[in-house]
Amino acid sequence: MGKISLGPASSTEPRPEDVIGRVESHEFVDDVYDRRVLTSTSGQRDAFDDHDGEDLPKGWFSWRKLWLFTGPGFLMSIAYLDPGNLESQLQAGAQAGYDLMWVLLWVIIMGYLMQILAVKLGVATGTNMAQQCRKVYPTVPRYVLWIMMEIAIIGSDIQEVVGSAIAITLLTYGAVPLWAGVIITAVASFVLLLLERLGVRWLEALFAVFIGLMAVAFGVMYVLAGVPTARVLEGLVIPRLPRPALQMAVAIVGAGIMPANFYLHSALVHSRKIDTNQIARKKEAIGYYRIESAIALFCALLINIFVVSVFARGFYGKGDVDIGLENAGAYLGDTFGPLMRVIWAVGLLAAGQSSTITGVYTGQFVMSGFLDMQISQWQRIGITRSVALVPTLLVSLLYRQPGGTELDTLNEWLNVLQSMQIPFALLPLLMLTSSEAIMGRAFKNTLLTNIAAWLIAAAVLAINGFLLFDFVAKDLPTNAAARIGFLACVAVYLLLVIYFALGPQRVSAMQRRIDHWRGRQKEDRELDRESLLHQSSQEQPANGQV
Repeated sequence: MGKISLGPASSTEPRPEDVIGRVESHEFVDDVYDRRVLTSTSGQRDAFDDHDGEDLPKGWFSWRKLWLFTGPGFLMSIAYLDPGNLESQLQAGAQAGYDLMWVLLWVIIMGYLMQILAVKLGVATGTNMAQQCRKVYPTVPRYVLWIMMEIAIIGSDIQEVVGSAIAITLLTYGAVPLWAGVIITAVASFVLLLLERLGVRWLEALFAVFIGLMAVAFGVMYVLAGVPTARVLEGLVIPRLPRPALQMAVAIVGAGIMPANFYLHSALVHSRKIDTNQIARKKEAIGYYRIESAIALFCALLINIFVVSVFARGFYGKGDVDIGLENAGAYLGDTFGPLMRVIWAVGLLAAGQSSTITGVYTGQFVMSGFLDMQISQWQRIGITRSVALVPTLLVSLLYRQPGGTELDTLNEWLNVLQSMQIPFALLPLLMLTSSEAIMGRAFKNTLLTNIAAWLIAAAVLAINGFLLFDFVAKDLPTNAAARIGFLACVAVYLLLVIYFALGPQRVSAMQRRIDHWRGRQKEDRELDRESLLHQSSQEQPANGQV
């Protein structure tokens, strides 16, 4: 049987100059359409025309260009506004009041720093994260990464589609059952993706409408609920973590950092047409992406603050309230009036539908990137949509009791599932962006960036490990065989995390050292054996003479 290698996919690392000048990603280009957005006009001069250096020239910033680059960050920010996040925010408000506002702020800050690494990877290499993983990792780890991301996407898709279906059921006052809402949402995501055929800007405009709807809906709720803004600001700037709120704080972090979002963002940056032969032009693109991503995540932070604040105002300190996405509308209607139920449903529908579309996008980038599948965009959409739709329909048919909390329990498990996948996005991202061979000298992480990124990664992994342990420990099997099986799965999971933390190059180097040590040990044993044979052969004649 052949030896399974866990080292790099190729024994020869690409040179930085080869990687930087190469553009292999064609997510927005096919045989018929080039859907990329032009970021410069021929004949129009700018600060780069007489600039030969690698650094950004003076006066490089332009509001017009910022507008042209604006879009990918807002699609990325949807992951911080999906139904899974909204559920963790409303529960944080109902159970901990305004005390965890600062956690929200730091989740957005940490998420922003990691998203910018994904942007750098996409712009610097001209390929998305899944394509880079296909190049760098050998077969077994590569398929592990792909499977883990598909699991994360399916789990997220169930939350998003079910969230939209709940919103449709609320808006129709139960006339449309949950399973029918799932089908409507799935069909709508197909139809709305047709907008991309008209150009990426049309799809981005649709997402701007969705985010605007959420901001208006939840902002109106904030005003109607009479939230004390001073308490909100206090919660943002003064860290408090009451012991009963510890698990909720961990849940906010677990729901906020979406593993597949790094793969998505590294692909979305290719929707802009830039001069990939100039390092300064790439730095310009990264600069604009930094600004628009910061604006997008600030909008996401405001919307999350609105949700936490409304539920803190209405339900914190008023008894043990078991509240989630499924029954939040009813609670809001009873507490603040029937109008709040409708406004909540509109905001939830915008969150669910927008995140469903980004889920389809993410699925096709991940599948084509890892597997290098040469199929049309619509075939990829059909495959990824079908894979997620079947379990979602089963969920909607099994959990169909109105006003119950079964779906909320399912959402908690899906958040844990997302948490388990985080190392398989975060660790490869750090490894890839730290490599000069992959990123080039101009774009690889600086020492300070590496320290900050690894500290964030360690914090996120520790927090999610705590969430996983706390959640699973409640339902740990009592049967001895089941416990052994569970612990074996945990051991395999930890070994995989350690492998991706080390990276294929370090693992390969360790393998070479071990093989060298074994070779030396074998040589030493052979020498000892020869020495003993030689000594024995000399002793035999001497004994004969005696």
